[in-house]
Amino acid sequence: MNVPRYLLRVQCIGCAPIFFGTGGQQVALFARAHLQPSAKPNIYGQILRVFHRSAVCPTKGGYQGDYETALKEKEEEKANSLITQDDFFERMGGDFKSKNEFLQILDAFIAKDVRRRGHVDFIYAALKKMPEFGVQYDIAVYNKLLEVFPKEVFVPRNYIQKMFNHFPRQQECGVQVLEQMSTYGVMPNVETKVILAEVFGLQSHPVKKLRRIMYWFPKFKHVSPYPVPHVLPSDPLEIAKFSLTRIAADLDAKITIYQYPSTDLTETGEEVTCPYIVGIQSPDQHSLLAKHNPSRPVFVEGPFNLWLRKKCVHYYLLRADPIPAEEKVEEEIDPELFSPHQSLFFPRLLNLDLELDLGDDYSFDVEDVENDLVYAMCMVGKGDEVTLSKWISGLQESCPVLGQIPTVFRIQSMNSSSDVHEKPEHSEPNQNEEKEPERSKGVQ
Repeated sequence: MNVPRYLLRVQCIGCAPIFFGTGGQQVALFARAHLQPSAKPNIYGQILRVFHRSAVCPTKGGYQGDYETALKEKEEEKANSLITQDDFFERMGGDFKSKNEFLQILDAFIAKDVRRRGHVDFIYAALKKMPEFGVQYDIAVYNKLLEVFPKEVFVPRNYIQKMFNHFPRQQECGVQVLEQMSTYGVMPNVETKVILAEVFGLQSHPVKKLRRIMYWFPKFKHVSPYPVPHVLPSDPLEIAKFSLTRIAADLDAKITIYQYPSTDLTETGEEVTCPYIVGIQSPDQHSLLAKHNPSRPVFVEGPFNLWLRKKCVHYYLLRADPIPAEEKVEEEIDPELFSPHQSLFFPRLLNLDLELDLGDDYSFDVEDVENDLVYAMCMVGKGDEVTLSKWISGLQESCPVLGQIPTVFRIQSMNSSSDVHEKPEHSEPNQNEEKEPERSKGVQ
């Protein structure tokens, strides 16, 4: 029992030089030499070992400096963990990036370490790099990425682990993988569910997220009558037709191509590019334009933005101010609508004056707000007044009244001549730039 006591006393005396300087160091060395017992055999014939302590004591602040250095190294390693994984993708992927190279990187990480150290940071880096490799819409790649998680490690073993968030960082990473799948519209399959059940268990947050996706995705898959394809056509005419059909939302609307894109040579040998002009107009808009008062002007305004996934297209409107109340003409109702031959189950017109009940609010009123009249829409390859004048000339062929109506052009200037712009992958807004007004106040 004396040996541990001697050891503790030697350690306490060894710390004295830190507080007392050189004199304390000499006292510590003397006390250590005095406390060290001589090697004597015990009653069992064994020689007792003597515990030695180094006579070299650390300088003042030595322990504190090593501790701070270790903390800084740990923080730098933690901060650079994601950068290291990004460098791993850049080094393994090279210049040519495709699906095969991405799968090879995943296989290399899985084979590198059995315990899959750093797999969470690797998965976050892989999610960030998927658009660069062009695999953000492939369900097989997402399933391969989920296999990076070690199997049956994060599964809760008892009800206490199920109650609490078992391995929260890993579960949050799995939820982020499913969140990116839902962002790009990728539908999980049975293999995805099996992998998540093997990794996290059936009562985990990623599996609950998977069940929500499997419930809501089929309901909203075909809810839009004008879905946007994942791969847009490269022809600007096809993009213009698709965009105008989506804006008009009228099956009876007719698309007219007033001018095809072409290149002509002038007498002096200069090349003149003729941009495309595509317009759309419904029968109701055509009838409203034919009844327009020639004394009231119409306006050509634009461009207005329409985003189709990552592409931004611009369109122009031919509009007029609302009709004043004194110029409105009430249309006569066809008496055949009230004839006895109409169906009572599917009437063509109902004009019933029902009395309010006792619990109804008599002060409730609905105010009808009239919007501007839109007569036609178009998309052009070059948004200048000359090109839009050709569009107005084309509309005059089907509606001669437009030739008698004054036309005012309210056009904003555009930086580029093309009417289709693509959104960059990583773009940051410039705060120094002022916002452009939505509608130009000047009249050209």
